[in-house]
Amino acid sequence: MTSLLIYLVIILAIVAVVQILRVFELSNFLNGEDGINVTDRETNNISLMWVLFLIAYFAGFIYLVVRFGPHLLPEAASEHGAAIDTLMDFNLIIITAVFVLTHIVMIYFVYRYAKTRSPKATYVTHNNKLEFIWTIAPAIVLAIIIIYGINTWNKAMREKPNGALNIELYARQFDWTARYAGQDTTLGHANFLMISGTNPLGLINNQRLDERLGEYDQWVSDLEESRGKVYPGGKTDREILDKISTVKKHKALVEQMKAQSAVKDYSVADDDIIVKGEFHIPVGKPVNFQIRSQDVIHSAYMPHFRAQMNAVPGMMTSFYFTPTITSEEMRNKLGNPEFDYLLYCNKICGAAHYNMQMKIIVETEEAYNQWLAEQKKFYTADAQ
Repeated sequence: MTSLLIYLVIILAIVAVVQILRVFELSNFLNGEDGINVTDRETNNISLMWVLFLIAYFAGFIYLVVRFGPHLLPEAASEHGAAIDTLMDFNLIIITAVFVLTHIVMIYFVYRYAKTRSPKATYVTHNNKLEFIWTIAPAIVLAIIIIYGINTWNKAMREKPNGALNIELYARQFDWTARYAGQDTTLGHANFLMISGTNPLGLINNQRLDERLGEYDQWVSDLEESRGKVYPGGKTDREILDKISTVKKHKALVEQMKAQSAVKDYSVADDDIIVKGEFHIPVGKPVNFQIRSQDVIHSAYMPHFRAQMNAVPGMMTSFYFTPTITSEEMRNKLGNPEFDYLLYCNKICGAAHYNMQMKIIVETEEAYNQWLAEQKKFYTADAQ
């Protein structure tokens, strides 16, 4: 209620100002004065105010840079991050230069020609030279920015080096799961048809295939039984029949996967490691992230490593980088013992998007190997 009253007061104040201006115009008209003509004094005041505005505007800009600059991201914690930062600085320099120059020129013209009434400005409908200048000049600048950006991106996205650590980042509303390749350095196969309450990532191994086929059989049985509780041939019955048909199609596809086990090694998933809450990576070793989504488009965003890649349902995306600063070293650099690297979702994916994050621990290879050895393997976790 208080907010509504505040809005009403603001609206009434605006209406009052408009009415006062209208009264002022009518008063000038009745006195035989032309309100369009501006006196030299008014012109001087307006031009001076523009100059003061420019000074205050730039002062505010400088204040924001000085005040909030230290709160920007610290130095990049990955090998390619320095190149990304240089690219960003290059763009900011160009943008800032154009921003400052155009405002200075605009204010200069307002001040310089404020009282000029003669000669009257010439109205020009077209000028080939001007058209050429303001078309070619921005095109050259944009070409430089784009070529520089593509070159930087290509270097960051070059083919992953041999010996890279393979980690899958699996997104769903509203959390992340990390999956590590085991001793075989190969991530196991996965399929959305295998997703269940006990297998949220849809991983495939021989044990899970048998379990999933049993789940589909039970699903069909439950649906068939539910038909006895609805009107035969009615709308609900037809919906159940459609559902049964879909489940049977999915089961047939899983049976095809089961048949392929003779030629496809599904056991590579047995030694995969699944972790929640936080994941660890070793400093100085390249890490290749394979990124999937279960439901909607998410985005794996690791700002301190200058890394971001969309997680798109139905396809696999990837990004790799080499971390260069451990979590403990960054805490010491920032003087913040509570600092942590974080994985965020950088797409608005739903109501709890703001809370979709995962801690990243960068540590020495020895500490990483010790942590990894303590994690349960996928097949072992099933057996227990």
